[in-house]
Amino acid sequence: MRKLLFITLALFLCFSTEAKKPKRKKFESLVKISTSYGEMVFILHDNTPKHKENFLKLVREGYYDSTTFHRVIKDFMIQGGDPNSKNNNPADDGQGGPGYTIEAEILPEYKHIKGALAAARKGDMVNPKRESSGSQFYIVHNEKGTPHLDGQYTVFGIIIKGMEVVDAIANVETGAMNRPMKDITMTITVEDLKLKKITKIYGYTFN
Repeated sequence: MRKLLFITLALFLCFSTEAKKPKRKKFESLVKISTSYGEMVFILHDNTPKHKENFLKLVREGYYDSTTFHRVIKDFMIQGGDPNSKNNNPADDGQGGPGYTIEAEILPEYKHIKGALAAARKGDMVNPKRESSGSQFYIVHNEKGTPHLDGQYTVFGIIIKGMEVVDAIANVETGAMNRPMKDITMTITVEDLKLKKITKIYGYTFN
């Protein structure tokens, strides 16, 4: 009787453990930012779920379409995602958004390396919790990265194709407030692909 009870308990624990194992996902959502300079492709990090979910939601709604890269600083970053950049008033660029912020998801494993995708935000004086803008983002443009921003802003993605496009945009002529002299508009789309196909096409390896 005791032997039968032990076997039953062992089987129960085995199946319980098996049931708790998370299912490995088979698909990933690729983000594609298209500009007149070419296309950039990004993977969004699963460990920053609030930022990932929000960004994909806005993309699917067409929120970013026709917005511009309104702030460009060579060897630092290119910034976009502000709906105000659609209007004819450059003075209000960098101040717009969807009307909400996102809780910070600043993780030590995600550094500001070249090609990192991160969320813009207001400064610590008015934003001590370092909450992110609801829509504005930037892409790091520096061979050595921008390590002074690590731990300060949420990095939620990484480029896997099109770094030469970031380079091209970073080299455009800019004017007041680092705004490009000619608008660089964007269209952002999402494509769901199998992990194996992403690795085959882009050479990106998932952990």
